Amino acid sequence: MIAITLPDGSIKDFQAGTTPMDVAMSISEGLARNVISATFNDRVVESITPLNEDGALILHTWRDEEGKKAFWHSSAHILAQALEELYPGVKLWVGPAIERGFYYDVDLGDGSISEKDFKTIEDKMLDIARGKHDFKMRSVSKQEALSYYKDKNPYKVDLISNLEDGSITFCDHDNFTDLCRGGHIPNTGIVKAVKILSVAGAYYKGDENNKQLTRVYGISFPKQKELTEYLALLEEAKKRDHRKLGKELELFTFSQKVGQGLPLWLPKGAALRERLENFLKAAQKKAGYEMVISPHIGNKDLYVTSGHFAKYGADSFQSIKTPNEGEEFMLKPMNCPHHCEMYNSKPWSYKDLPKRFAEFGTVYRYEQSGELHGLTRVRGFTQDDAHIFCTPDQLDEEFMNVIDLVLYVFGSLGFENFTAQVSIRDPKNPDKYIGNLENWEKAEAAIINAAQAKGLDYVIEEGEAAFYGPKLDFMVKDALGRSWQLGTIQVDYNLPERFELTYKGSDNEHHRPVMIHRAPFGSMERFIAILLEHTGGNFPLWLMPEQVSILSLSEKYEKYAQKVLNLLENHDIRALVDNRNETIGKKIRESEMNKIPFMLIVGEQEELDGSVAVRQHGVGDLGSMKVEAFIEKINQAVRQEVKEFKEV
Repeated sequence: MIAITLPDGSIKDFQAGTTPMDVAMSISEGLARNVISATFNDRVVESITPLNEDGALILHTWRDEEGKKAFWHSSAHILAQALEELYPGVKLWVGPAIERGFYYDVDLGDGSISEKDFKTIEDKMLDIARGKHDFKMRSVSKQEALSYYKDKNPYKVDLISNLEDGSITFCDHDNFTDLCRGGHIPNTGIVKAVKILSVAGAYYKGDENNKQLTRVYGISFPKQKELTEYLALLEEAKKRDHRKLGKELELFTFSQKVGQGLPLWLPKGAALRERLENFLKAAQKKAGYEMVISPHIGNKDLYVTSGHFAKYGADSFQSIKTPNEGEEFMLKPMNCPHHCEMYNSKPWSYKDLPKRFAEFGTVYRYEQSGELHGLTRVRGFTQDDAHIFCTPDQLDEEFMNVIDLVLYVFGSLGFENFTAQVSIRDPKNPDKYIGNLENWEKAEAAIINAAQAKGLDYVIEEGEAAFYGPKLDFMVKDALGRSWQLGTIQVDYNLPERFELTYKGSDNEHHRPVMIHRAPFGSMERFIAILLEHTGGNFPLWLMPEQVSILSLSEKYEKYAQKVLNLLENHDIRALVDNRNETIGKKIRESEMNKIPFMLIVGEQEELDGSVAVRQHGVGDLGSMKVEAFIEKINQAVRQEVKEFKEV
């Protein structure tokens, strides 16, 4: 007999060889019908895998992330089989599940896949799925695996050559076999709806020096209705694409002559960024931060000391050499080493701490051209960075104060649906991290305590920590239900060691401060991209580049329109006058397209009684009101959106 521990803590005894599906059936037939995969003792298994030892079992359905992962991974196998049948001689590389769907990287030789081929591939996949073929795992020796792929797939041979004998498994379904670690649904018949989304180039092993393969992206569902809903969501996402909206609203642009991944902020976009910066600067000032400025380059030795060069040197731009022999500089990949040296510029006492240095610092990283994407993946970006140097006794309070600041930012910008992720080290891969275990444990405990004290809904994710310390990441869901990692807070005992930072304690001895890294926005570029897509360009009123457009019925009322403009500007309301010789209908349509929140129409009657006819974007006519009443309406709306940040 074996003892199986279920997620609710209950323990049930079963015969050795029982499968997760058997366990599900013992609970209820309804559950068994919905189970598609399982996790046993933290290892992904099939629903038909025999269990031969005591352990903890989690059953996954389509509603679970792990269930979706198994569903989409299995669909990648079906895609691979379809491609082999449709494109004889195709060579497969890898086909994982991703956040939304799956892909498979393939070498088509002289062949190609375009959008006109998508329907054919989908039909073939559904034809395979209808066969209800079981997914069956089997162990093979390294020699067997190499022999199977020898002379027909060098990509799989290369993969197998790096695997240990005894750890290699194949997955079979129908007449198709693939090298695979596992994690599948019971059979292909569960897949009822399929859509090929796109094709793209992907370098073998992600190396630009290797051959470019074809990456086929797809998604699948257990019901056609879910695919239909997803495709409708995709259409909405296209309308909200920040690259499209950024161009239409004249916020930013890119230039090949300037360089890939280097955004150029146009006047409206620059003003938007400035308002976001000023908003955070005001809150930071109340919270005791001091603004600093560091250069855009730094000596290579600075990043060797911090550990960033060893970890990220390959992803950085090439060093800048000077005429002096052995002297090298780098474009700044991180702000924290510079702030450490600022702290080191003078001696500190425990009475001086905490010190909170904040900077909107631009950093540079060499992202591969194929991974660049609008503002969300760029080569130069500005972080709303800050580093707090404090005593160990101050750590908990400082960390909770930063949580307050992050929540204030989210609340003011309409991000209400989020979870917190405590990202800790992977205990199985200690070489990924720097510093001693005791400091890591203290830092992780501090983050968990702060998350609990603030009542955050949080999860713990192993292996997601930064190389120098654990962190609290805020995973925000946008209006389309997509999850984004935005604000981050990190606890670091290691950089103070590496830079030999000290303060004099009450015992008159020197001690190491603890360092907190934090960035509520993350990066200005990525944050604005996500905000654009979340709001569809309808930013909160306080943030809009133009809050009001004043539309005159004819040139006779231009003077009055200008008078209204002056009144609004005297109350810090951003407005413009549209006095073009166009119909009022066209002016209204263009204001709507530019997503200006309010339109004020002025003509003879409005001039006579000092009023304006008000229209609201997306709502319509609000009637006539005095200019003063409209000003109060705007100011009250802004006050409701942005409440003053109070230091805790």
